[in-house]
Amino acid sequence: MTRANRLGAVVGVAGLALGLVACADGTTTGTDSAGAIDEKAPVTITIGDRPTPDKPNDLKSFEQKVKDFMAKYPNITVKSTETAWQAQTFQAQIAGGTLPTVMSISFTEPANMIPNKQLPDITDELKLVDLTKDLNPNVLKIVQDDKGRIYGVPTDVFSVGLAYNRALFTQAGLDPDKPPTTWDEVRQYAKQIADKTGKAGYAQLTTNNTGGWMLTTMTYSMGGTVQSQDGKKSTFNDAPTKKGLQLLKDMRWTDNSMGSRFLYNQEEVRQDFAAGKIGMVMQAPDAFDMSVKQFAMKPADFGEGALPQAGGPFGTLTGGSLKMISPKATKNEIVAGLKWIKFDQFDKFTSESIAVTDAKNSIADKGFVGRPAITPLSQATFDQYNKWREPYVNVPVKQFQGYIDSTTSLKLLPEPGNKGQEVYSLLDPVVQQVLTKKDADIDKLLSETASKVDARLAR
Repeated sequence: MTRANRLGAVVGVAGLALGLVACADGTTTGTDSAGAIDEKAPVTITIGDRPTPDKPNDLKSFEQKVKDFMAKYPNITVKSTETAWQAQTFQAQIAGGTLPTVMSISFTEPANMIPNKQLPDITDELKLVDLTKDLNPNVLKIVQDDKGRIYGVPTDVFSVGLAYNRALFTQAGLDPDKPPTTWDEVRQYAKQIADKTGKAGYAQLTTNNTGGWMLTTMTYSMGGTVQSQDGKKSTFNDAPTKKGLQLLKDMRWTDNSMGSRFLYNQEEVRQDFAAGKIGMVMQAPDAFDMSVKQFAMKPADFGEGALPQAGGPFGTLTGGSLKMISPKATKNEIVAGLKWIKFDQFDKFTSESIAVTDAKNSIADKGFVGRPAITPLSQATFDQYNKWREPYVNVPVKQFQGYIDSTTSLKLLPEPGNKGQEVYSLLDPVVQQVLTKKDADIDKLLSETASKVDARLAR
């Protein structure tokens, strides 16, 4: 089955309402060849995404959480690994059977993994650990099959906005409290920033699948799509995507407002943005965390506006990450893995003491409390969580106002449901050529790439 239902077409922030998952069928927990689940039996699991040694505070916090978990569940032994999701290597890891019991992966993966039986059905085990009721039924569609069975746990949801450097806005004579809301304004502001400051007015992600990812986002904001509803055909060889690429070409070659660097991955663009070399770039609000904490950007310089629109409003791309369980996991390991996920990701939302402690720990670790975000839980639960943490907020929330307003005005449009990462990978060179070759033929590039993508989607 191809998961091209695009989260039921649209998921609005106000619609992220918590409710019992209607498809949870109330059946008893399954068994495997080893017999019925025994929650008290000794079991060992491996969890991925362990922080690397260059992030000592994060690593210390992670290790303490593992110790606390094992103290709560003495029959569960937790081992850890730095294994993390990377689009280019993930399928090889699946094929090689080297995945940990639990790890985070992108929303783009389940659409292909579920029909290929690369994820275990965890519907019954979720109910056993009392987690189903805390999962948003709309977001949950990302990890369900056509029968409503569940194959993963969504933990983070994001939507793309426009990050901008407030200091460069001021230097260029622009109002830092009024970011652009249309792509025409982006072009105008980018040229003004470049002319007045000598910095890149606008930058575009282009490598490691991010070029296709952000071109998809632009396409959405211009009223287009990248993939047919059934996921079997590309749809980007038309006016909206061409308009987006032409805008980039004009800013690059006519306006000279995009600086001199055109090959960027996510971390690289954030580093240059934090250093004051870029005026605007499409990013989700979490760009604040890395820009400030890792790259020493002044919090006062960070701004986040709505994703610019062209003739809309049409909407913005939404995505996120989920926790997957290894397809090799036994029933006891699945239950233990889900207990870890609940302990690690969800307990803080429903316990005031844990929420407050988590906020204090974040501050002590030079982290952030109160950054605007979209939640995979009910808005009411998230609001209560934020109320508990309100005394500890250390993020300049007003500087995100444009983005905050957009969460109720722009539709959230899911990423391509069929082989999304492969589609992004094939679109990367299109964006790169438009920005590095003055004579790049947009129509030809899109036509050739559409043929390649269609061949992939047909497999």
